[in-house]
Amino acid sequence: MATRRPRLIERRKAVGHTQESLAETMGVDRTTVGRWESGHAAPQPWMRPKLAGTLGITVDQLAELLDSAGPETARPMDVPLQLPQARRPASPRDMVAAIATDSAESALFLRFASSTNVDDILLEQLEADIARLAVEYVSKPVPDLIHEISCLRRSVFDLLQGRQHPQQTIQLYLAAGRLSGLATHIALDLGHYAVAATHARTSWLCAEHAGHNGLRAWVRSVQSLIAYWQLDYAQAAGLARAGMPYSDGGTIGARLLSLEARACAAIGDQAGTLRAIESAAEARTSSAVADLPGVFTFPEAKQWAYAGTALLALDSPRWVPQAIGASHLAIALYQAAPVADQSSGDLLAAHLDLANAHLASRDTDGAQEALNVVMQAGPERLTASIAKRLQALNSSLASRPFARSPALLSLRKNVQEACSRPALTTSPEPST
Repeated sequence: MATRRPRLIERRKAVGHTQESLAETMGVDRTTVGRWESGHAAPQPWMRPKLAGTLGITVDQLAELLDSAGPETARPMDVPLQLPQARRPASPRDMVAAIATDSAESALFLRFASSTNVDDILLEQLEADIARLAVEYVSKPVPDLIHEISCLRRSVFDLLQGRQHPQQTIQLYLAAGRLSGLATHIALDLGHYAVAATHARTSWLCAEHAGHNGLRAWVRSVQSLIAYWQLDYAQAAGLARAGMPYSDGGTIGARLLSLEARACAAIGDQAGTLRAIESAAEARTSSAVADLPGVFTFPEAKQWAYAGTALLALDSPRWVPQAIGASHLAIALYQAAPVADQSSGDLLAAHLDLANAHLASRDTDGAQEALNVVMQAGPERLTASIAKRLQALNSSLASRPFARSPALLSLRKNVQEACSRPALTTSPEPST
């Protein structure tokens, strides 16, 4: 036997609603509201957020009002929509009322399922904005971008808390994942690795919800970068390998393999380094899928820059000439590219690799020439990774056999001066 819900009635009256006005707000008829209050029926689960908001309470508080009638009242979610129980057949009037209630609830659900807070034009604009920011991030100062990236990411997060069609939700998660990826790069370039890791985990979760392999692979590559600059080279190599199963086209395979090569070289795995460098070249030539531009792509110039770093890190005279050749090619390719695609971070990294390689072959003049480019760079170009490379070069020059070389005195002073310059607080491009 149904029992009235007096607390629900009191709450409805407290906010100034009659049964008729509440029914109009909810998009149902007065009979439906009457059945809720009499205990003969309960609002469907998908109707409860709107009803709770109309009554000025939370969904949990609404559930308490619906349960408060006493032990004889069935739990709201267990109460089906049903005709009044009677020993005789329902009257035609009762049947008409029940059919009208069914129709009203179907119409309300139709409006609920059709509602969305986004449209195709908004999604198209989001995609265009993200592509533009990804391109600008390579060469434009971050102070001009960081606020826009943050605000756009926050707006996408807010949109995801609303209602949209399933395919639109997937597109929003993809946008949120890419914007979180840009936030990851910002934190990484500033040397805030814990912050970068948090953004990367958010980006990964968005990639999972979007079911997007390309973003999954890209996030693993950035996580590999974070591990590398935290000096956890084994984890950096492992994360790069972990991204490969998701590599389904574009340049991401070459990126992951290049990251693996560099990490393997740092732990002295020569065979792994050479295999990964060769595989990266094969991955690039075998892919014809287009990437999202800017930081989401992996240009050939960057691939040669990574190869130069990896070959040099093998710490063997055998590979120094190849390292020099790779760095020179990276520089040439970047300098031949459009200005918007010239990553100063990669160019500085390649010049520092050249300086180290020339030192290894006792070419002081070559080392000084390569270092001059770094010395001429403005402070806004010295990312956290470039600062670390400079510190490593400074330590190398302070050790044998370089420390006692008069020919390297000027070079040592230049490097010390570069290391004494203030660290970058906002970076123009991703760490390399």
